[in-house]
Amino acid sequence: MLDTYLLMLAALFPVVNPPGSALVFLSMTKRASGATRRLLARRVAINAFFVMAGSLLVGAFILQVYGISVPVLRVAGGLVVATSGWTLLNSGSSKEEATLASEPKQDYISQAFYPLTLPLTTGPGTIAVMISLGLSRAAYSDGREHFQFLASGLLATLTIAGAIYFCFAFSDWVAKVLGRGGTDIAVRLSAFILFCLGVQIVWTGASDLLKSIAPALNG
Repeated sequence: MLDTYLLMLAALFPVVNPPGSALVFLSMTKRASGATRRLLARRVAINAFFVMAGSLLVGAFILQVYGISVPVLRVAGGLVVATSGWTLLNSGSSKEEATLASEPKQDYISQAFYPLTLPLTTGPGTIAVMISLGLSRAAYSDGREHFQFLASGLLATLTIAGAIYFCFAFSDWVAKVLGRGGTDIAVRLSAFILFCLGVQIVWTGASDLLKSIAPALNG
């Protein structure tokens, strides 16, 4: 169980990247109070746990029911992630700040699932990883090993959800340490990485699709 837990944790953490996602979360909730941000962080963490656990347990079945392949999921989700990163990368001008100041406060709680949980925190990359891990449980024919696999997977997702809450709830500490200028630079870099991650997910999915049709083209 320990080996499976560590394997899933190692596969999930770089994809979810709670510390990096926290900077994006901070930029999207910069007008929220500390209490609101912590409440939102808790909801995002809970949503992320169910997205990851659901992808692990029934993700492959749902894709099969709707006839959606993992490469198509990656292409579609990667486009959403890249669009979100591009929008965030180009936001925050002085004109926009003045506009935001004159507008009423946003309903941040309504954004807990979309876009903060999906696709910014647990996006198509995370879902694809969890589905791939879920498919590997077919190798465990023994009932006891099957249960240990699922228990290790759920424990790994719970650990990642806890890391998401901690990083998101205290993301304002980053602003206090780095200052306004440093935080803006860190957010821009995170937005650019988010954009690149979306492009990478699209490229991975597109490459898999091209490989699947290559034999037909060659024939």
